[in-house]
Amino acid sequence: MTQTPAASAQNSPQSSSLRRLVPRIFSRAPSRNGVEQLVRTVRTHHPKGDVSIIERAYQVAAAAHASQKRQSGEPYITHPLAVAQILADLGLGPRAIAAALLHDTVEDTDYSLDQLAADFGDEVAMLVDGVTKLDKVKYGDAAQAETVRKMIVAMSKDIRVLLIKLADRLHNARTWGFVPPEKAAKKATETLEIYAPLAHRLGIQAVKSELEDLSFAVLHPKLYAEIDSLVKQRTPQREEYMHSVIDAVEEDLRDLRIRGRVMGRPKQLYSVYQKMVVRGREFDDIYDLIGIRVLVNNVRDCYAVLGSIHARWTPLPGRFKDYIATPKFNLYQSLHTTVIGPGGRTVEIQIRTNEMHQQAEYGVAAHWKYKERMAGGKPDAKAVDADMAWLAHISDWQAETADPGEFLDSLRFEIGAKEVYVFTPKGRVIGLPAGGTPVDFAYAVHTEVGHRTMGAKVNGRLVPLESELHSGDVVEVFTSKNPDAGPSQDWLTFVKSTRARNKIRGWFTKERREEAVEQGKDAIARAMRRQNLPLQRLMNQDSFTEVAHQLRYEDVTALYAAVGEGHISTQSVIEKVTALVEPRRRTPPPARSRSRTSAGPRPRAAATPASSCAAHRTSW
Repeated sequence: MTQTPAASAQNSPQSSSLRRLVPRIFSRAPSRNGVEQLVRTVRTHHPKGDVSIIERAYQVAAAAHASQKRQSGEPYITHPLAVAQILADLGLGPRAIAAALLHDTVEDTDYSLDQLAADFGDEVAMLVDGVTKLDKVKYGDAAQAETVRKMIVAMSKDIRVLLIKLADRLHNARTWGFVPPEKAAKKATETLEIYAPLAHRLGIQAVKSELEDLSFAVLHPKLYAEIDSLVKQRTPQREEYMHSVIDAVEEDLRDLRIRGRVMGRPKQLYSVYQKMVVRGREFDDIYDLIGIRVLVNNVRDCYAVLGSIHARWTPLPGRFKDYIATPKFNLYQSLHTTVIGPGGRTVEIQIRTNEMHQQAEYGVAAHWKYKERMAGGKPDAKAVDADMAWLAHISDWQAETADPGEFLDSLRFEIGAKEVYVFTPKGRVIGLPAGGTPVDFAYAVHTEVGHRTMGAKVNGRLVPLESELHSGDVVEVFTSKNPDAGPSQDWLTFVKSTRARNKIRGWFTKERREEAVEQGKDAIARAMRRQNLPLQRLMNQDSFTEVAHQLRYEDVTALYAAVGEGHISTQSVIEKVTALVEPRRRTPPPARSRSRTSAGPRPRAAATPASSCAAHRTSW
């Protein structure tokens, strides 16, 4: 996070060109009334919150960073202050804001975590420590997956750690114009792959949109400037057209006697770029260049407004989405429709309640407010942790995936994938990745249901297990009663969810291990028979356990599995076991050796083979 002056980077020709094309990445923080504005914002969301902790945190951070500068030449304290302001705008409370102000002190100054805990309490220290741990791991092709893994683990413990990290990345992105272009490009790529999708997954649209636009500006400055110019050229005509649509919708609201607000929807440049370049659309064919948003007081009004809009203008087939009845995984709710508006031009319209709008813009940050609301010194009892099921899902999923590279690939797919929502026969909603199958559905219900699946019905009709499911489908799976039933290797070729893939692989890994253990035991037994060794006596002793530990296996079972998988030879194991046992058998006990001294060695030597053979015959 620490940035030091780099005058050469700022004065380079490339930097000057970027400043002309993309002035947004050369932002500077406001120089006056910083902490006063921050406190006012926090009081707006938390009138009864203790803002004194924010003022104290600012004083400590300002003193700790007093000698440091940003690459923009600004005092370093402007960065934590800007991060704290972003979080205050999202509605987080005093302790999270204090942690944001202090988030760089432990990493970049002499101010220790123990001292921070003593000054501000364990909760603030935990948040700062979580952010610090995320920043200590260097990014790279090999380390990136491990970094993201740590981020997810930290997030599952306290999501405010991730919110601080996202705000930190957003403010740094606003100043990428002051860092070397190569470093800015690397950070922008990382942001598009990891941070923007996570912000989307958490429903924080305001942060996600700006991160995408700033990353797009750094990676493709000329394209950014060109699309920005095209949008601005259309702005006067678009504004005039949009006002005519807004006037018509407001007239419908008056007729329905519904209180609401109708406004134009801001256009995201990165979204236009994706539609033009990635999907091959012409600029004039992009629907959501003209979009409006209707905010009303309750859900009933949402559907009433939708009906009036569809009565006025013809809806475009296939463009209606009801995210109120079936919310997105990140809790987003809204009605989406595209209509053929005045003059035959397409218009995208979103209809939602004011609460849904707060959720859409601020996502999980809006839900987190209850953690900061104190009632009699205790957190609000109406915790909405159930809504954070995705966090637990991600935490469990990353624990199931041992390989860091596979985890990152899965994460990129999982957080970027669209979802479908299907129903169980009892009406429970199950979210699946786009293209999900009945097998994915079965594993989403329960692991054992997935393992024993043998058939499926979709909307009352029998379908193949590889059939693609669509939103609204009612899915029923049939399971085998055979206790030995298990998944098929073929399922790995068509399942889409990470959970299903990991569970299927885990089942076959366990099955192969059990087979390897049996094969290893049989191989050792056969080899000992061929060498006329006393199998039963050796197996009853601790020799195999000692040999397993010598070879650095956890237990005897792991040793058998290694033999069965061919990692170690049976002869090597037998030699080590007999090397341990033979000295014990040949060394007589001290008391009996004195009583048999007169017998001499010859009778014992003659007796040993006979007794061994007798033992061998007895055991087999």
